[in-house]
Amino acid sequence: MLRSLVVLAALAGCARAPVSAKSPASSTKTPAAIGETFTIESRILGERRVINVYVPPDYAKSDERFPVLYMPDGGLGEDFPHVVGSVDVSIKNAVIRPLIVVGVENTERRRDLVAETSVDEEKKVAPHAGGADKFRAFLRDELKPLIAKRYRVTSESALIGESLAGLFVLETFLVEPTLFDGYISADPSVWWNEQTLVRGANEQLAWWSAGPKQVYIATADYKETQDAIATLLTALRLNAPAGVTWTYEPMPMEHHSTIFPTAALRGIRTLFAAPTPDT
Repeated sequence: MLRSLVVLAALAGCARAPVSAKSPASSTKTPAAIGETFTIESRILGERRVINVYVPPDYAKSDERFPVLYMPDGGLGEDFPHVVGSVDVSIKNAVIRPLIVVGVENTERRRDLVAETSVDEEKKVAPHAGGADKFRAFLRDELKPLIAKRYRVTSESALIGESLAGLFVLETFLVEPTLFDGYISADPSVWWNEQTLVRGANEQLAWWSAGPKQVYIATADYKETQDAIATLLTALRLNAPAGVTWTYEPMPMEHHSTIFPTAALRGIRTLFAAPTPDT
């Protein structure tokens, strides 16, 4: 059942009237909603998942269809509010094309967003690692079809994430690139499992047949991440997969904990830029 996403309580002012010391001014509180929430019983994951959805302004007043931006870490206490804030203000200022945002709230992100690892320290902090393929199947076979039934969508979609979710974004681009049209990865945890993903990128890209894709990557001040991304960028340059365009923005003044708001905004504006008006 749909319910509003309440992100803050706003004071609604009452009509002005003379106020005495014995008659304090009254006020009411109304919720400011930015979207809807529903749950899905996932057969693939074997659990119920919470889904948060933002639709662009005036969605209800039109028959238009919209591209969709999917995001792990998509809970109300996670990255959904600030990503939606960037999207909403960018749409209202005609900086990007209108789009729908679909956030998947986490249950166990160190299971869902990573492949298996052979590194003992990583096994300790992520004892159930290895669920990335299953989570991708959930997106492909359950969530995307459901969103297409419930909302007016086009065939265009993109995936956005930071840290482990950023790793999942790049892994999806390399192992199942046809799942999305665009990929936004902020400071991805490409050090995972001794950089296995980026070290194998050359082989994945050498046999590219997925057609046009857009990729946006940003890194913060961590050198190991920068070096690993350099390996991926080298593979992209050497193989030049047909139709793939990529943007890399190093952000050395940002930290892992601060980069996502800036990188998300830049990535979204890169992939969903509004058409330039004819002059």
